[in-house]
Amino acid sequence: MTYCVAIRLDSGMIFASDSRTNAGVDHVSTFNKMKVYDKSDDRVIVLLSSGNLSVTQGVVNILDRQQFAAPDEPTIWNAKSMFDVATIAGEALREIQRRDGPAMMQSGVEASASLIIGGQIYGERQRLFNIYPQGNFIETCEETPYFQLGESKYGKPILDRVVTTGTPQKEAAKCVLISFDSTIKSNISVGMPIDMLWYPNDSLRVGVQQRIRDGDPYFSMLRQRWGGGLRRVFGELPDPDWLE
Repeated sequence: MTYCVAIRLDSGMIFASDSRTNAGVDHVSTFNKMKVYDKSDDRVIVLLSSGNLSVTQGVVNILDRQQFAAPDEPTIWNAKSMFDVATIAGEALREIQRRDGPAMMQSGVEASASLIIGGQIYGERQRLFNIYPQGNFIETCEETPYFQLGESKYGKPILDRVVTTGTPQKEAAKCVLISFDSTIKSNISVGMPIDMLWYPNDSLRVGVQQRIRDGDPYFSMLRQRWGGGLRRVFGELPDPDWLE
């Protein structure tokens, strides 16, 4: 399975994805689920993917080939807005499903995939979209500044309690990592390493890109202190008096 998170903050955007894929307990592998398309001072576009690996890799390959397209062909490299980029990515997803979906379904293989795509193009504000398996999509808003893919239920509570568009980037990154820790703790299909990217608003350049592996000192400290803090607060809560 997969777990991916992307957050749109006033100060920029955070993207994060795990790297575990599995087709059963005997077929566990590591694949990067984050793809970055950037042209300094013009655009930064980040794609996160979840679902059937052959489908998502097919989408990435279609988008990669667009750098060699004719000048008049709409691509992620000449799109005027992030809305247009989301439309192009959604169509690439539909193209792979049209091509491979029927054969995969005949073999009982799920051809579903989902995407998160976000970033900024010169002359436009930063934007973030969640693209559904059908190729249609929605955009973040002030009340819902983040999207998740895959095993979202374990890491969602901490994001809901902490993250707003005004959250400082370091606090948001810390919250994302706690969200990943909760998910990894509860679901064996999500695993390290974690790929993270920070995009500063209006910079039109990638800020920081980091791969967090098993044994990372900061993540290990965060995991230990978060778990200990939860147990301590739980112990401090009063027992229900109606169970006397």
